[in-house]
Amino acid sequence: MAGVPSPIRLDSRQVILQLDVPLETALYLPVKRFLEELGFTVKGEIGGCDLVGLSAGDPPVVVIGELKLAFNLELILQAVDRAPAGDEVWIAARMSARGKGRESDARYRNLCRRLGFGMLGVTDRGQVEVLVKPPTAAPRREPKIRSRLVAEHQRRQGDPVLGGSTRAPIMTAYRQQALTCASELASGPRPVRELRVRCPDAGKILLNNVYGWFERAERGIYGLTEAGHAALKRWPQQQVEADAGAPSPP
Repeated sequence: MAGVPSPIRLDSRQVILQLDVPLETALYLPVKRFLEELGFTVKGEIGGCDLVGLSAGDPPVVVIGELKLAFNLELILQAVDRAPAGDEVWIAARMSARGKGRESDARYRNLCRRLGFGMLGVTDRGQVEVLVKPPTAAPRREPKIRSRLVAEHQRRQGDPVLGGSTRAPIMTAYRQQALTCASELASGPRPVRELRVRCPDAGKILLNNVYGWFERAERGIYGLTEAGHAALKRWPQQQVEADAGAPSPP
């Protein structure tokens, strides 16, 4: 594993406001920044994992992270489910106010060591503390799932979803491409070949019509349904592109 950096602290006002909200997404930015300091490119909600990080190598090292508001058995079980697809696994949770939570339980930490998981504690001021270091990254047993994680990570533009999100549709790479097609059709029906300039997979996306956003006007020409126009109002294309290109918080 790469050298573990000193404890990371984000802008205190930003993080305190986030951590006052009892959501796992509040943990995402501190943990993301921690892993970025280790050299990984991190994105949230990839293939059912709260976060996935890729190293710059080829093939990349795949890091999987799972987030919970508290260290508990469910967090361990989530990590066990995800572990076969990654090379390195971290679990992260809020540190208890008085330091008497599972993070102080030697049995819990030893279980993480035996399973090969890293363990991170996030304070109420957004400071990340390494409680258990994972062993040197080692390939897991599910190369097909691993490949799907890598493909989704690499195809998804930017990092539009906070890890730990459960209350809204995930902005997958496929949804991003479908929105690009919808944006191109906002002013009226167009031939598929014209859409391929911005979206190479336009033909498949329009034909499969997974979200019900598109309708065939005539052979090779598609337009938007009411659901498609509604999707553009919910996810304005310029905002999707801005989110995709937004840098990580300092």
